[in-house]
Amino acid sequence: MKAALLPDRGVAKVAGEDARLFLNGLLTADISKVSPQRAAFAALLTPQGKIIVDCIVAEAPTEDGGGFFLDCPRALTSAFVGKLNFYKLRAKVMVEDLSETLGVLAVWAGDGSTDYGLCYADPRLPALGLRVMIPPHLAQEAAADLGAELVDAKHYEAHRIALGVPRGGLDFTYGDAFPHETDMDQLSGVDFAKGCYVGQEVVSRIEHRGSARTRIVPVAYEGFAPDAGAVVTASEKTVGTLGSTADGRGLAMLRLDRVADAMAEGLPLVSGGATLRLIKPDWARFAFPGPANASETKASESKIAESKAAQS
Repeated sequence: MKAALLPDRGVAKVAGEDARLFLNGLLTADISKVSPQRAAFAALLTPQGKIIVDCIVAEAPTEDGGGFFLDCPRALTSAFVGKLNFYKLRAKVMVEDLSETLGVLAVWAGDGSTDYGLCYADPRLPALGLRVMIPPHLAQEAAADLGAELVDAKHYEAHRIALGVPRGGLDFTYGDAFPHETDMDQLSGVDFAKGCYVGQEVVSRIEHRGSARTRIVPVAYEGFAPDAGAVVTASEKTVGTLGSTADGRGLAMLRLDRVADAMAEGLPLVSGGATLRLIKPDWARFAFPGPANASETKASESKIAESKAAQS
């Protein structure tokens, strides 16, 4: 088991008798289903349906004081708290930024629990493991309590990228992407059955029309990693942008219809001089160009390798 303190994560707290109703009326997830045993992946949107900030909402047990703790990008925590206070009006809630005292520890590749902080399963994918909100100076003690090796955050980043899970600020720009484009609908980040929230009309329209042509998808490459932000092209046509990369894997925001056309013509996808191969993650339910799933992609790669070996 491995654990890593994530320096890019901050913590906001929302407490008070109206806290659940307040958050439920703003965020994309159904906060009525959140409990100390169940966190939720959610986002606050603009009225036009674009992501202002995404977060994981965890609830503390009543015996520990209760309240909702929002695991969010540290660079946006202050603005997030300001936006929540803007919407507060007469709601009986208190919103505060706890990023100076609390950090987020990611734990993966094993099972465990700890009493060192607020512990919750990552609601996006089981393979992402656990998260623990703790004072950063207790990271080593918490990791030891979990039976995990404390490693650098770059190892968690490589794990996230290999799973195909986007990260805001690297794989998409806040304020410029819809939830569907960042795969929030695939990663349990949007509840389409709940009541109103900011931006719901636009998100629901995209869902029911099936009109999400742009999505972040996993890719593989060989050799040196292209720079983040490099354009992805097919022949001379731009089809998207590359985001984060690690160990031969990356994430790219692509126009899937243009990618499908390129693949039908046998045109390679190229970014920063590297040829990209699309890899469909097991969690993706949307129409995906190319091989139907990651196992088929791996099988195809194995056959190509076997063919080359036979020819040599």
